[in-house]
Amino acid sequence: MTDEYFMQQALLEAQLAFEEEEIPIGAVVVMQNRIIARGHNMTERLNDPTAHAEMIALTSAFSKIGSKYLPDATLYVTVEPCLMCAGAVYWSKVSKIVWGAGDEKNGHQRLTQQRSPFHPKAEIITGVLQEECAALMKAFFKQRR
Repeated sequence: MTDEYFMQQALLEAQLAFEEEEIPIGAVVVMQNRIIARGHNMTERLNDPTAHAEMIALTSAFSKIGSKYLPDATLYVTVEPCLMCAGAVYWSKVSKIVWGAGDEKNGHQRLTQQRSPFHPKAEIITGVLQEECAALMKAFFKQRR
């Protein structure tokens, strides 16, 4: 399995969010080449500003494996995590974070500038299926204007 394959799975979650009129961001948590958790934005449905795709997927993964740490996991998310989600990823000790599109407005990099908010041992990969991830976001906001 490749990063592109798992990002495609995260994109399927983002599409679900799009169809539910949520900001279309999706995430999957992978361990040993298997998806153990999925999530997509649910902030509108749950009336909860913390119900981001990453938070939903991480919470599901913690529950699935019965641990608050995921040191052997990879998080795939269609858009760069915000600062809140970056903090959750840090505390979960995820070993690899992969995202598609950057987020200049709300992404963690805008606020943290030079210091990564992720665990120091975490591997970071960006730009996987960037065009597809960005296109879904653009379509969502174009539809709303």
